[in-house]
Amino acid sequence: MTTQLLRPGRVSPMRKVPSNIPRPEYVGKKRPRTGEPDVKSPEIIERMRVAGRIAAQALEEVGKHVRPGITTDELDAVGHEFMLDHGAYPSTLGYRGFPKSLCTSINEVICHGIPDDTVLRDGDIVNVDITAFVDGVHGDTDATFLCGDVDEESRLLVERTHEAAMRGIRAVKPGRALNVIGRVIESYAKRFGYGVVRDFTGHGIGTTFHSGLVVPHYDDPAATTIIEPGMTFTVEPMLTLGTAEYDMWADGWTVVTKDRRRTAQFEHTLLVTEDGHEILTLP
Repeated sequence: MTTQLLRPGRVSPMRKVPSNIPRPEYVGKKRPRTGEPDVKSPEIIERMRVAGRIAAQALEEVGKHVRPGITTDELDAVGHEFMLDHGAYPSTLGYRGFPKSLCTSINEVICHGIPDDTVLRDGDIVNVDITAFVDGVHGDTDATFLCGDVDEESRLLVERTHEAAMRGIRAVKPGRALNVIGRVIESYAKRFGYGVVRDFTGHGIGTTFHSGLVVPHYDDPAATTIIEPGMTFTVEPMLTLGTAEYDMWADGWTVVTKDRRRTAQFEHTLLVTEDGHEILTLP
């Protein structure tokens, strides 16, 4: 499959957020605060259910607009407006200086693509990563969408990446070590010869966007943290058709596969329950 390689597009000015919508503490600062308990209080969990649901609904709404001929900046506008209409702040906007309200990662972009005037083409795949900040907490989710008529190899990559994410999520149970998630994901991905991205991981989340807890998607023997009820974190594997090695664009955000082959990702925010888990980012 030969596709045209992506080039950076023109990024429009940052979108405005009305002053009545509370901002995360990091907006306007160089770096966010990190560090919060891995196990959340029932009251924080209840607020995270709301943030997760809004993020999931926003993702669903943006996904409906994925089609050949639309720009990623237009997708950003859809997500931005949805957030504001639901009283939420788009968490990525101003996070470490990120200029947009969601990430759009097309074809060979592993993650953190910046929405711009790039036009989606028939046959593209595009990951939309969106996070809602509402009532002091974050809910983070993403999905890879097919644009028009997508070739079989790419379609299977997307389907199997979703399956890998769900297998990783189903492994989440109290008493297990965190590396069970990556072990399950990597063993499934290896069946198809896919690369598993190692340097970008799942993370703890709650009142902070990234709490400091790291959730690897490969079998990492060092990930020995024991999963406990009340923990909240994301599972978000990125699988590639070729190498998992990457390059970064000059913008400091856009991560592309070194061999420029395609990559897909899916993400949910999870709560660990007494006997398993609850997905907080369902619409």
